[in-house]
Amino acid sequence: MIEACSFGRIVIDAHAYTSDVIIYPDRVDDRWWRAEGHLLQLSDIQEILDAEPVALVVGTGYSGCMHIDPAVERELKNRGIELIALPTGEAWKIYNDLQAARRTVAALHLTC
Repeated sequence: MIEACSFGRIVIDAHAYTSDVIIYPDRVDDRWWRAEGHLLQLSDIQEILDAEPVALVVGTGYSGCMHIDPAVERELKNRGIELIALPTGEAWKIYNDLQAARRTVAALHLTC
């Protein structure tokens, strides 16, 4: 559960992180780095795809600067994974609402 989120900082289960994160049902990956900082590509989410979530919540940054490659959208659709992409200030709240009810992963860009 995400307890708080602000520009450049997120608190998940009482632990603070200051880098972009992927939140899986069983762990948090705080080493997430994309090939291109403001473009989410298939190569950036391979581990997420392997986790087989029902939904993927993408936080596109506080100003929404991170864009999603159309190939990512197509692949998620082909796999039946719902994509919810919003500025991070909104995305983390949606993740909290969804994660208890269904297998959801969040990929959150904490700046920009």
